[in-house]
Parts: sequence; structure tokens; C-alpha cells
Amino acid sequence: MQVLIVEDDPMMQLGLEQSLSNQPGIQVVGRADDGYFAVEEALKLKPDIVVMDIGLPRLDGIAATQKIKESLPDVRIVMLTSHTTENEVIAALSAGADAYCVKGTTVERLLAAIEAAREGASYLDPLVARLVMDHLKSPTSAADAIAVGQLSQRELEVLKLMVEGRSNPEIATALYLSPNTVKTHVRGIMNKLAVDDRVQAAVVALRAGLV
Repeated sequence: MQVLIVEDDPMMQLGLEQSLSNQPGIQVVGRADDGYFAVEEALKLKPDIVVMDIGLPRLDGIAATQKIKESLPDVRIVMLTSHTTENEVIAALSAGADAYCVKGTTVERLLAAIEAAREGASYLDPLVARLVMDHLKSPTSAADAIAVGQLSQRELEVLKLMVEGRSNPEIATALYLSPNTVKTHVRGIMNKLAVDDRVQAAVVALRAGLV
């Protein structure tokens, strides 16, 4: 089983490589320390598993996961991160993550997550499993749909690209807009959806069934 490690903390990256390389049947074939490099390495190496952090330079792990899954849907992605808010967990799973582990977990749990992902199953760290269950039971989708309904057609187009993990310059190119105009639309979207960042906006869109 070939594994790509995506982690921007050098000590954490080294510890992961040593822990996984000591396991029979696992070969660490590459390392990346930012989201864009992670996508490049995944496309080049085509690993079986990507162990992915969320808080990465340049491109976060959620957007990197989505980009990898778009090109390599059979690659399994295991999130290993300190991020545990509902928005981040749901956004990562919606982007295509197959398993979600919280940093500080045991090697045994990480290996269980990797094995589950390889077999096509899902794995949730006990620390975030309740968040996911509560989200599935939550009746907020109707409220989210109402919030999204306040957006203009152009704002909806921008939001859909935000959900795909596109940056402002990429959105500007795709919609033939200036970067400043995109910034204005993103600000308007966040105000209308009453959210603080792009991840939260993406979660509202996903809950509302926009994509």
C-alpha cells in the first residue's frame, strides 16, 4: 500500500513517515508540505492512500482533497488534523475524504482508518463522530436553503466555485470577472449567509443542496 503524507509540520511529517514505514505492507512514497504540492504529488505518484492535514499553506487540505478526488477518484484520503469543528469535518467529508482522524490519536487508530479507507469503508475518529451524527439529524438544511435563496445568480455562480475549492483568481478567470469584483461577491455571500469564512459558506451550500 503506497502512502503520500501531506503535513506542513516537519517534525509531525517525519514522525508519521517513521511510524507508517515501520508497518508491514505500507510504503511511504512521497511527502508534501502544502496543498498545491500535495495535488501535484498525488497526480504524479498515484498513491493508494493520502494522509492529509487541513491547515496547509497556499491551499488548504479540504480544497486539495477535492482537487485530488476530481482527477483520482480511487485514491483514498485520510484526514489527520487538529481541526475538529463541525464545519471543517463536514466540509472535508463533503470534499471526498474517506476517513477523519484527529491529531494525537494512536498509531493503531490511524492504521485502522487507513485500512478502512483502503477497503472502501469510512472511518471517523470518536472525537468527531458525534458532530457528524448531530449534523445528519440537524434540520438546518431548510434554513440554509432560505439563506442561499437570497443570493443573486452571479453570487450563486461564485459560491459553486468556492465549494469546489477555487481561489479568487481562479474564480475571476472562470467567470471573466476582475479579482476585486470576485472579492466583493465573496464578501456579499458571507454576509448574506452569516458565515465567517469560505469553509462555512461551502458547508451552507452543501447543506442547501446547491451542489
